[in-house]
Amino acid sequence: MTSKICLLLMIVVSICNAQPNADIARNFDFVQGEKVLILEHFGNDNVGDFPAKWSTNSGGEIVTIAGKNWLHLGKSGVFMPQYISNLPDNFTFEFDATCSEKFSNYSNALSFSIAELANPAKDYDKWKQFNRLGRNGIEISIHPKRVSTSNSDGTTSYQSYINGNYGDKNKANQSQFISDAKPTVHVSIWRQERRLRVYLNQEKVWDLPNAFAVGSKYNSILFQTGNFKKEEDKYYISHLRLAVGNPDVRNKLINEGKFVSSGILFDVNSTHIKPESLGLIKSIAAILQENETVNIKIIGHSDSDGDEAENLRLSKQRAEAVKQMLSNDFGISSNKLETDGKGESQPAMPNSSSENKANNRRVEFIKIK
Repeated sequence: MTSKICLLLMIVVSICNAQPNADIARNFDFVQGEKVLILEHFGNDNVGDFPAKWSTNSGGEIVTIAGKNWLHLGKSGVFMPQYISNLPDNFTFEFDATCSEKFSNYSNALSFSIAELANPAKDYDKWKQFNRLGRNGIEISIHPKRVSTSNSDGTTSYQSYINGNYGDKNKANQSQFISDAKPTVHVSIWRQERRLRVYLNQEKVWDLPNAFAVGSKYNSILFQTGNFKKEEDKYYISHLRLAVGNPDVRNKLINEGKFVSSGILFDVNSTHIKPESLGLIKSIAAILQENETVNIKIIGHSDSDGDEAENLRLSKQRAEAVKQMLSNDFGISSNKLETDGKGESQPAMPNSSSENKANNRRVEFIKIK
């Protein structure tokens, strides 16, 4: 069996088995930003090409694995999406990462950084691994193996930089990104003012209250690779999602009477709720538990892709799936919950781009008592 087929099978198994541990799910507090700004599925460039709207000092190409497009990141490189040029004080950024099988613990980690670049077109090169000159920002690294006799888990680390000088740093083991057991991981990054939280799947690996320097204007997200011990060692990324805003769920639902979110995500043409949505649903449950007299109506909405009648049916079923999760997983009485679906009939914005469509695929929570 070829290495590529083995990688494909491992990724399929990893995705299919990506059910969160119950205790981790209960503690998962990640909530996506209110408005989606960027979605990148690498569908606008040809397979085999490096994406046109990215910069790199290395190389790479788009590949298809298990029916999904990924960007293969070349060695010793920095990779920057050019379309991210401003990052507000409150945002969330998510992506999927995967690696080749039997990844060497002597190959370098996959890193991703939030940076302030005076001239992004030139300065991104300063963020190549093992360099600090001219840096202002924070770098997070994940590795799918650690140097040990067991190799039963991976590692993660962070390093902050202030005006080219080293700041805080730390390193820890992590159990969510392991080449021989869990080669695919969903990474969630949440910035709130100076605070940074980083999650691998539903496990919070970093919670840094003073990660960002006062007065700095962070405007770029970068990915970095180093050297690889083996030629077969490779990293891939996909499904980038940047959303902005700091959802005040409690105030909007209790005081304003309605909270709307595009952060409850489902599998394609399915009612299966993605694990990264658990934090938001948990926050809704907490509000209902604290306000026993409040009942809500859950309304699903869709974009305009596909058949209108099917979109209506699916939006109703997805609202029901949210109700069932609130009831079954978080103990909210089903008598407090009503559901409905509007399909594509009430778009929040024109269905003219993938980002707009993502914002139209939303769930409304309306206080009815």
